[in-house]
Amino acid sequence: MPLDLAVIGLGYVGLPLAREAVRAGLQVRGFDVTTPVVDALNEGRSHVDDISDADVASMVEAGFRATADVEDIRGAAAVVICVPTPLGQDGGPDLGAVIAATRTVAGVLEPGMVVVLESTTYPGTTEEVLKPILEEGGLRCGEDFHLAFSPERIDPGNPTYGMKNTPKVVGGLTPEATERAAALYSRFVDTVVVAKGAREAETAKLLENTYRHINIALVNEMARFCHELGIDLWDVIRLAKTKPFGFQAFYPGPGVGGHCIPIDPNYLSHNVRSRLGYPFRFVELAQEINATMPSYVVRRAQDILNEDAKAMRGSRVLVLGVTYKPDIADQRESPAVAVARALVAQGAELVFHDPHVARWHVNGEVLDRVADLDTAILEADLVILVQNHSAYDVDVLAEKSVRFFDTKGATTHPDAIRL
Repeated sequence: MPLDLAVIGLGYVGLPLAREAVRAGLQVRGFDVTTPVVDALNEGRSHVDDISDADVASMVEAGFRATADVEDIRGAAAVVICVPTPLGQDGGPDLGAVIAATRTVAGVLEPGMVVVLESTTYPGTTEEVLKPILEEGGLRCGEDFHLAFSPERIDPGNPTYGMKNTPKVVGGLTPEATERAAALYSRFVDTVVVAKGAREAETAKLLENTYRHINIALVNEMARFCHELGIDLWDVIRLAKTKPFGFQAFYPGPGVGGHCIPIDPNYLSHNVRSRLGYPFRFVELAQEINATMPSYVVRRAQDILNEDAKAMRGSRVLVLGVTYKPDIADQRESPAVAVARALVAQGAELVFHDPHVARWHVNGEVLDRVADLDTAILEADLVILVQNHSAYDVDVLAEKSVRFFDTKGATTHPDAIRL
Protein backbone atom coordinates (compact mmCIF):
# COMPACT_ATOMS: atom_id res chain seq x y z
CA MET A 1 0.00 0.00 0.00
CA PRO A 2 1.19 3.59 -0.59
CA LEU A 3 3.06 5.07 2.36
CA ASP A 4 1.16 8.15 3.56
CA LEU A 5 3.48 9.31 6.30
CA ALA A 6 6.97 8.76 7.67
CA VAL A 7 7.71 10.04 11.17
CA ILE A 8 11.36 10.78 11.95
CA GLY A 9 12.01 10.41 15.68
CA LEU A 10 9.80 8.12 17.74
CA GLY A 11 9.96 9.80 21.13
CA TYR A 12 7.32 11.57 23.20
CA VAL A 13 6.28 13.69 20.17
CA GLY A 14 6.73 11.37 17.22
CA LEU A 15 5.14 8.24 18.65
CA PRO A 16 1.82 9.89 19.69
CA LEU A 17 1.67 11.54 16.25
CA ALA A 18 2.24 8.21 14.53
CA ARG A 19 -0.39 6.53 16.69
CA GLU A 20 -3.05 9.12 15.84
CA ALA A 21 -2.27 8.93 12.13
CA VAL A 22 -2.51 5.13 12.22
CA ARG A 23 -5.83 5.37 14.05
CA ALA A 24 -7.12 7.62 11.26
CA GLY A 25 -6.27 4.96 8.69
CA LEU A 26 -3.00 6.35 7.32
CA GLN A 27 -0.19 4.02 6.33
CA VAL A 28 2.63 5.14 8.64
CA ARG A 29 6.25 4.18 9.08
CA GLY A 30 8.44 5.41 11.92
CA PHE A 31 12.17 6.05 11.61
CA ASP A 32 14.53 6.20 14.58
CA VAL A 33 18.28 5.78 14.92
CA THR A 34 17.95 3.99 18.28
CA THR A 35 17.82 0.32 17.41
CA PRO A 36 16.45 -0.89 20.79
CA VAL A 37 13.53 1.54 20.41
CA VAL A 38 12.81 0.31 16.90
CA ASP A 39 12.96 -3.34 17.95
CA ALA A 40 10.74 -2.79 20.98
CA LEU A 41 8.08 -0.97 18.98
CA ASN A 42 7.96 -3.68 16.33
CA GLU A 43 7.47 -6.18 19.16
CA GLY A 44 4.57 -4.13 20.58
CA ARG A 45 6.40 -2.50 23.49
CA SER A 46 6.24 1.22 24.27
CA HIS A 47 8.88 3.48 25.81
CA VAL A 48 6.65 6.58 26.03
CA ASP A 49 4.50 7.34 29.10
CA ASP A 50 1.27 8.15 27.30
CA ILE A 51 1.47 5.23 24.87
CA SER A 52 0.72 1.77 26.25
CA ASP A 53 2.05 -1.53 24.97
CA ALA A 54 -1.48 -2.27 23.80
CA ASP A 55 -1.48 0.97 21.79
CA VAL A 56 1.74 -0.02 20.04
CA ALA A 57 0.48 -3.53 19.39
CA SER A 58 -2.64 -2.06 17.76
CA MET A 59 -0.46 0.20 15.61
CA VAL A 60 1.63 -2.75 14.44
CA GLU A 61 -1.49 -4.77 13.71
CA ALA A 62 -2.78 -1.88 11.57
CA GLY A 63 0.41 -1.86 9.48
CA PHE A 64 2.74 0.46 11.37
CA ARG A 65 6.40 -0.47 11.38
CA ALA A 66 9.42 1.17 12.95
CA THR A 67 12.74 1.11 11.14
CA ALA A 68 16.32 2.35 11.30
CA ASP A 69 16.78 1.85 7.56
CA VAL A 70 16.21 5.02 5.55
CA GLU A 71 15.20 2.99 2.50
CA ASP A 72 12.10 1.87 4.36
CA ILE A 73 10.69 5.42 4.27
CA ARG A 74 11.37 6.03 0.61
CA GLY A 75 8.21 6.87 -1.29
CA ALA A 76 6.38 8.47 1.63
CA ALA A 77 3.95 11.20 0.60
CA ALA A 78 4.82 13.22 3.70
CA VAL A 79 7.60 13.25 6.30
CA VAL A 80 7.34 14.82 9.76
CA ILE A 81 10.53 15.45 11.74
CA CYS A 82 10.13 15.09 15.52
CA VAL A 83 13.67 14.96 16.93
CA PRO A 84 15.10 16.59 20.08
CA THR A 85 16.59 20.09 20.14
CA PRO A 86 18.51 20.42 23.42
CA LEU A 87 20.48 23.51 24.38
CA GLY A 88 24.03 23.73 23.06
CA GLN A 89 27.01 24.98 25.02
CA ASP A 90 26.44 28.52 23.72
CA GLY A 91 22.91 28.61 25.14
CA GLY A 92 21.30 28.26 21.73
CA PRO A 93 19.56 25.21 20.32
CA ASP A 94 21.65 22.21 19.37
CA LEU A 95 20.37 21.45 15.88
CA GLY A 96 22.53 18.36 15.40
CA ALA A 97 19.58 15.95 15.44
CA VAL A 98 17.47 18.22 13.22
CA ILE A 99 20.24 18.51 10.65
CA ALA A 100 20.87 14.75 10.70
CA ALA A 101 17.16 14.06 10.28
CA THR A 102 16.93 16.56 7.43
CA ARG A 103 19.83 14.87 5.63
CA THR A 104 18.01 11.57 6.09
CA VAL A 105 14.94 13.08 4.44
CA ALA A 106 17.06 14.61 1.68
CA GLY A 107 18.23 11.12 0.79
CA VAL A 108 14.67 10.00 0.00
CA LEU A 109 13.18 13.32 -1.12
CA GLU A 110 10.92 13.01 -4.15
CA PRO A 111 8.81 15.45 -6.18
CA GLY A 112 5.53 16.28 -4.46
CA MET A 113 6.68 15.30 -0.97
CA VAL A 114 5.52 17.36 2.03
CA VAL A 115 8.17 17.84 4.74
CA VAL A 116 7.21 19.24 8.16
CA LEU A 117 9.45 20.11 11.08
CA GLU A 118 7.91 19.79 14.55
CA SER A 119 11.07 20.12 16.65
CA THR A 120 11.09 23.33 18.70
CA THR A 121 13.70 25.80 17.53
CA TYR A 122 14.36 29.46 16.79
CA PRO A 123 12.44 31.45 14.15
CA GLY A 124 13.88 30.94 10.69
CA THR A 125 15.20 27.39 11.18
CA THR A 126 12.84 25.81 8.65
CA GLU A 127 13.87 28.22 5.91
CA GLU A 128 17.52 28.78 6.78
CA VAL A 129 18.59 25.29 7.86
CA LEU A 130 16.22 22.70 6.40
CA LYS A 131 15.54 24.27 3.00
CA PRO A 132 19.19 24.46 1.80
CA ILE A 133 19.87 20.86 2.87
CA LEU A 134 16.77 19.56 1.12
CA GLU A 135 17.61 21.48 -2.06
CA GLU A 136 21.13 20.07 -2.31
CA GLY A 137 19.88 17.24 -4.54
CA GLY A 138 18.44 19.61 -7.12
CA LEU A 139 14.76 19.68 -6.16
CA ARG A 140 13.42 23.18 -5.44
CA CYS A 141 11.37 24.08 -2.39
CA GLY A 142 7.95 25.42 -3.37
CA GLU A 143 8.21 23.92 -6.83
CA ASP A 144 9.19 20.28 -6.43
CA PHE A 145 8.50 19.70 -2.73
CA HIS A 146 6.73 21.51 0.11
CA LEU A 147 8.24 22.54 3.44
CA ALA A 148 6.43 23.67 6.60
CA PHE A 149 6.69 23.98 10.37
CA SER A 150 4.13 22.77 12.91
CA PRO A 151 5.02 23.16 16.60
CA GLU A 152 4.46 20.10 18.76
CA ARG A 153 2.00 20.59 21.60
CA ILE A 154 2.32 17.26 23.36
CA ASP A 155 1.67 17.48 27.10
CA PRO A 156 2.76 14.19 28.70
CA GLY A 157 0.35 12.91 31.31
CA ASN A 158 -2.49 15.23 30.28
CA PRO A 159 -5.70 13.17 30.53
CA THR A 160 -7.79 15.72 28.60
CA TYR A 161 -5.77 16.98 25.67
CA GLY A 162 -3.81 14.76 23.30
CA MET A 163 -2.65 14.79 19.73
CA LYS A 164 -6.12 14.59 18.18
CA ASN A 165 -8.01 17.28 20.12
CA THR A 166 -5.22 19.85 20.61
CA PRO A 167 -5.37 22.51 17.86
CA LYS A 168 -2.45 22.16 15.42
CA VAL A 169 -0.66 25.27 14.17
CA VAL A 170 0.79 24.95 10.65
CA GLY A 171 2.88 27.43 8.67
CA GLY A 172 4.66 26.75 5.37
CA LEU A 173 7.34 28.51 3.40
CA THR A 174 4.75 29.02 0.64
CA PRO A 175 0.95 29.21 0.69
CA GLU A 176 0.79 25.85 -1.06
CA ALA A 177 3.10 24.29 1.52
CA THR A 178 0.81 25.57 4.27
CA GLU A 179 -2.19 24.15 2.45
CA ARG A 180 -0.57 20.75 1.88
CA ALA A 181 0.66 20.45 5.48
CA ALA A 182 -2.71 21.55 6.85
CA ALA A 183 -4.43 18.93 4.70
CA LEU A 184 -2.09 16.26 6.10
CA TYR A 185 -2.81 17.11 9.74
CA SER A 186 -6.53 17.50 9.08
CA ARG A 187 -6.66 13.78 8.42
CA PHE A 188 -5.96 12.97 12.08
CA VAL A 189 -6.25 16.23 14.09
CA ASP A 190 -9.60 17.84 14.88
CA THR A 191 -8.55 21.48 14.46
CA VAL A 192 -5.81 22.92 12.25
CA VAL A 193 -4.87 26.58 12.68
CA VAL A 194 -3.16 28.16 9.68
CA ALA A 195 -0.26 30.55 10.32
CA LYS A 196 0.88 33.37 8.05
CA GLY A 197 4.11 31.47 7.48
CA ALA A 198 6.71 29.17 9.00
CA ARG A 199 8.39 31.89 11.07
CA GLU A 200 5.11 32.80 12.72
CA ALA A 201 4.46 29.14 13.54
CA GLU A 202 7.99 28.76 14.94
CA THR A 203 7.60 31.86 17.11
CA ALA A 204 4.13 30.87 18.36
CA LYS A 205 5.62 27.82 20.09
CA LEU A 206 8.25 29.94 21.80
CA LEU A 207 5.69 32.53 22.89
CA GLU A 208 3.52 29.81 24.47
CA ASN A 209 6.35 28.49 26.60
CA THR A 210 7.93 31.87 27.32
CA TYR A 211 4.59 33.01 28.73
CA ARG A 212 4.60 30.08 31.16
CA HIS A 213 8.29 30.49 31.97
CA ILE A 214 7.91 34.15 32.96
CA ASN A 215 4.75 33.63 35.02
CA ILE A 216 6.28 30.70 36.89
CA ALA A 217 9.28 32.90 37.67
CA LEU A 218 6.92 35.57 38.99
CA VAL A 219 5.33 33.25 41.55
CA ASN A 220 8.68 31.67 42.40
CA GLU A 221 10.04 35.07 43.34
CA MET A 222 6.87 35.86 45.25
CA ALA A 223 7.31 32.60 47.18
CA ARG A 224 10.57 33.90 48.59
CA PHE A 225 9.39 37.24 49.89
CA CYS A 226 6.00 35.91 51.00
CA HIS A 227 7.85 33.40 53.18
CA GLU A 228 9.92 36.19 54.69
CA LEU A 229 6.81 38.30 55.30
CA GLY A 230 4.82 35.43 56.81
CA ILE A 231 2.29 35.40 53.95
CA ASP A 232 0.80 32.14 52.69
CA LEU A 233 1.31 32.46 48.93
CA TRP A 234 -0.72 29.33 48.24
CA ASP A 235 -3.72 30.99 49.88
CA VAL A 236 -2.99 34.20 47.97
CA ILE A 237 -3.15 32.28 44.68
CA ARG A 238 -6.34 30.53 45.79
CA LEU A 239 -7.94 33.90 46.40
CA ALA A 240 -6.65 35.54 43.22
CA LYS A 241 -7.91 32.80 40.95
CA THR A 242 -11.50 33.38 42.06
CA LYS A 243 -11.43 36.41 39.75
CA PRO A 244 -13.24 35.23 36.61
CA PHE A 245 -11.23 37.42 34.23
CA GLY A 246 -7.73 38.83 33.85
CA PHE A 247 -5.91 36.23 35.95
CA GLN A 248 -4.49 32.75 35.36
CA ALA A 249 -3.07 30.80 38.27
CA PHE A 250 0.58 29.73 38.20
CA TYR A 251 2.26 28.01 41.12
CA PRO A 252 5.74 28.08 42.66
CA GLY A 253 7.87 24.98 42.91
CA PRO A 254 11.38 23.59 43.31
CA GLY A 255 12.32 24.53 39.75
CA VAL A 256 11.10 23.87 36.23
CA GLY A 257 11.54 20.69 34.24
CA GLY A 258 10.77 19.01 30.97
CA HIS A 259 11.80 20.41 27.62
CA CYS A 260 9.36 23.26 27.13
CA ILE A 261 9.87 25.59 30.10
CA PRO A 262 13.57 25.40 31.03
CA ILE A 263 14.82 25.16 27.43
CA ASP A 264 12.49 26.54 24.77
CA PRO A 265 12.43 30.21 25.87
CA ASN A 266 16.21 30.25 25.65
CA TYR A 267 15.95 29.64 21.90
CA LEU A 268 14.15 32.94 21.56
CA SER A 269 16.49 34.76 23.94
CA HIS A 270 19.55 33.41 22.12
CA ASN A 271 18.08 34.35 18.75
CA VAL A 272 17.38 37.93 19.88
CA ARG A 273 20.92 38.34 21.26
CA SER A 274 22.70 36.78 18.28
CA ARG A 275 20.67 38.54 15.58
CA LEU A 276 19.65 41.84 17.12
CA GLY A 277 22.46 42.36 19.61
CA TYR A 278 20.41 43.00 22.74
CA PRO A 279 18.97 40.78 25.48
CA PHE A 280 15.44 39.49 25.86
CA ARG A 281 15.41 40.68 29.44
CA PHE A 282 12.18 39.07 30.61
CA VAL A 283 13.35 35.61 29.53
CA GLU A 284 16.83 35.96 30.97
CA LEU A 285 15.52 37.21 34.31
CA ALA A 286 12.96 34.41 34.43
CA GLN A 287 15.68 31.89 33.70
CA GLU A 288 17.81 33.31 36.51
CA ILE A 289 14.95 33.10 39.03
CA ASN A 290 13.76 29.63 38.06
CA ALA A 291 17.29 28.21 37.92
CA THR A 292 17.96 29.24 41.53
CA MET A 293 14.85 27.58 42.98
CA PRO A 294 16.55 24.22 43.72
CA SER A 295 19.21 25.94 45.81
CA TYR A 296 16.51 28.00 47.54
CA VAL A 297 14.65 24.78 48.40
CA VAL A 298 17.82 23.34 49.94
CA ARG A 299 18.40 26.52 51.98
CA ARG A 300 14.86 26.21 53.31
CA ALA A 301 15.53 22.55 54.08
CA GLN A 302 18.60 23.55 56.07
CA ASP A 303 16.52 26.05 58.04
CA ILE A 304 13.95 23.35 58.81
CA LEU A 305 16.65 21.03 60.13
CA ASN A 306 18.14 23.87 62.17
CA GLU A 307 14.84 24.21 63.99
CA ASP A 308 15.43 20.66 65.28
CA ALA A 309 19.06 21.49 66.14
CA LYS A 310 20.28 19.30 63.29
CA ALA A 311 22.90 20.00 60.66
CA MET A 312 22.35 19.08 57.05
CA ARG A 313 25.56 17.04 57.17
CA GLY A 314 24.66 13.58 58.34
CA SER A 315 20.91 14.12 58.25
CA ARG A 316 18.85 11.60 56.34
CA VAL A 317 16.77 13.39 53.69
CA LEU A 318 14.08 11.56 51.75
CA VAL A 319 13.14 13.09 48.38
CA LEU A 320 9.66 12.18 47.14
CA GLY A 321 9.06 12.37 43.38
CA VAL A 322 11.96 12.86 40.96
CA THR A 323 10.15 13.26 37.61
CA TYR A 324 9.41 16.64 36.06
CA LYS A 325 5.63 16.09 36.00
CA PRO A 326 3.27 14.08 38.18
CA ASP A 327 2.26 10.55 37.25
CA ILE A 328 4.80 10.01 34.47
CA ALA A 329 8.30 8.52 34.38
CA ASP A 330 9.86 11.34 32.33
CA GLN A 331 12.82 12.90 34.14
CA ARG A 332 13.98 15.39 31.49
CA GLU A 333 15.43 18.49 33.16
CA SER A 334 13.75 17.58 36.45
CA PRO A 335 14.64 20.04 39.22
CA ALA A 336 14.88 17.07 41.58
CA VAL A 337 18.40 16.43 40.27
CA ALA A 338 19.60 19.94 41.15
CA VAL A 339 17.95 19.65 44.57
CA ALA A 340 19.67 16.32 45.16
CA ARG A 341 23.08 17.63 44.12
CA ALA A 342 22.81 20.55 46.53
CA LEU A 343 21.70 18.25 49.35
CA VAL A 344 24.62 15.89 48.75
CA ALA A 345 27.05 18.82 48.51
CA GLN A 346 25.99 19.83 52.02
CA GLY A 347 26.55 16.34 53.35
CA ALA A 348 23.02 15.02 53.52
CA GLU A 349 22.38 11.29 53.43
CA LEU A 350 20.11 11.20 50.39
CA VAL A 351 17.43 8.61 49.70
CA PHE A 352 14.49 8.79 47.32
CA HIS A 353 11.13 7.36 46.41
CA ASP A 354 9.14 7.67 43.21
CA PRO A 355 6.42 5.24 42.15
CA HIS A 356 7.47 5.66 38.50
CA VAL A 357 11.27 5.51 38.88
CA ALA A 358 13.11 2.49 40.29
CA ARG A 359 16.66 3.82 39.82
CA TRP A 360 17.75 7.45 39.85
CA HIS A 361 20.99 8.87 38.44
CA VAL A 362 22.50 11.64 40.60
CA ASN A 363 26.07 12.96 40.53
CA GLY A 364 27.28 9.98 38.51
CA GLU A 365 25.81 7.52 41.01
CA VAL A 366 22.76 5.33 40.71
CA LEU A 367 20.36 5.36 43.65
CA ASP A 368 17.82 2.61 44.17
CA ARG A 369 14.33 3.59 45.25
CA VAL A 370 13.69 2.89 48.94
CA ALA A 371 12.11 -0.52 49.33
CA ASP A 372 9.46 0.54 51.84
CA LEU A 373 8.12 4.09 51.83
CA ASP A 374 6.59 3.95 55.32
CA THR A 375 9.86 2.81 56.86
CA ALA A 376 11.84 5.40 54.90
CA ILE A 377 9.55 8.19 56.14
CA LEU A 378 9.97 7.13 59.75
CA GLU A 379 13.77 6.97 59.38
CA ALA A 380 14.15 10.36 57.63
CA ASP A 381 15.08 13.52 59.48
CA LEU A 382 13.40 15.46 56.69
CA VAL A 383 11.04 14.51 53.87
CA ILE A 384 10.90 16.82 50.83
CA LEU A 385 8.02 16.50 48.40
CA VAL A 386 9.49 17.52 45.03
CA GLN A 387 6.85 15.96 42.79
CA ASN A 388 3.30 15.24 43.87
CA HIS A 389 2.32 11.95 42.23
CA SER A 390 -1.30 10.92 42.68
CA ALA A 391 -0.09 7.71 44.37
CA TYR A 392 1.02 9.81 47.35
CA ASP A 393 -1.46 10.57 50.13
CA VAL A 394 0.47 13.65 51.13
CA ASP A 395 -1.53 14.37 54.27
CA VAL A 396 -0.81 10.88 55.57
CA LEU A 397 2.86 11.18 54.61
CA ALA A 398 3.09 14.55 56.35
CA GLU A 399 1.49 13.07 59.48
CA LYS A 400 4.08 10.27 59.61
CA SER A 401 7.11 12.50 58.95
CA VAL A 402 9.35 14.08 61.56
CA ARG A 403 9.53 17.08 59.25
CA PHE A 404 7.68 17.37 55.94
CA PHE A 405 8.66 20.08 53.44
CA ASP A 406 6.06 20.46 50.69
CA THR A 407 7.40 22.29 47.62
CA LYS A 408 4.21 21.68 45.62
CA GLY A 409 1.53 23.10 47.90
CA ALA A 410 -0.10 19.67 48.04
CA THR A 411 -0.93 19.36 51.72
CA THR A 412 -2.75 21.45 54.29
CA HIS A 413 -1.49 19.36 57.22
CA PRO A 414 -0.80 21.78 60.08
CA ASP A 415 2.67 20.41 60.75
CA ALA A 416 3.81 20.46 57.13
CA ILE A 417 6.00 23.31 55.90
CA ARG A 418 5.11 24.66 52.47
CA LEU A 419 7.38 26.46 50.03
